[in-house]
Amino acid sequence: MTGKQKLTALLLAVLLAGTLAGCTGSGSSTLTVFAAASLKGSFTEIAERFEGENPGTTVTLSFAGSADLAAQVSQGAPADVFASADAGTMEKVQEAGLVDGEPRVLATNTLAIAVPAGNPAGISSFADLGRTGTRLVACARQVPCGAAAARVAGSTGTVLSPVSEENSVTDVLGKVTSGEADAGLVYVTDVRSAGSRVESVPFPEAAAAVNPYPAAVLAGSGNKAAAAKFLEFVAGPEGQEVLASAGFGPGTT
Repeated sequence: MTGKQKLTALLLAVLLAGTLAGCTGSGSSTLTVFAAASLKGSFTEIAERFEGENPGTTVTLSFAGSADLAAQVSQGAPADVFASADAGTMEKVQEAGLVDGEPRVLATNTLAIAVPAGNPAGISSFADLGRTGTRLVACARQVPCGAAAARVAGSTGTVLSPVSEENSVTDVLGKVTSGEADAGLVYVTDVRSAGSRVESVPFPEAAAAVNPYPAAVLAGSGNKAAAAKFLEFVAGPEGQEVLASAGFGPGTT
């Protein structure tokens, strides 16, 4: 083979490799979703279904307290979608100009009292959470579940003195399941996900602590079309089915 033939063969090989690489990457995308910790189980399943119906799209999920996630977004963390556990946190992100378009409420969640199996402290009402000696664990006030707890406490005149305040509802649940707390203020969905490890104490005041779960495409997203498609999927029949099975109420979309 002459030098000219070798050069031609090399060029053809490079062109072929480039063509194949282009075909392999065609239509592929990665979507980064920041979501409230209480959405972990549901969004994990929803993401798997979404990927199955959208070959080539990979959904990367990051779960934490809504306030922590909002802070990350404000500091420039790369993400395409933000799903908050309350409207207030989303409003702060929106006011900072970090949201593209209007957020949509995908679900609702209600505050619940979780106690260890057998309810050893005998908690029977919301008022019992303010009882002297009760080891209560709650979310910090800047966290949606903490803000919801504060609303109920204010409306009932109950003084809550948590032995620990956590940055996410999953951390509160962990304290209850480990026996470090007599009771924890979490969401209905958290009690359901914990199964037999905890029991739920119903209280009528919970009606004053229903949190909407707004979600939005972020202004800094590099894949807004896929992000919007993901939110449509969550708001659609399959997404709502998964959320309802976890105990979430319907959204307003």
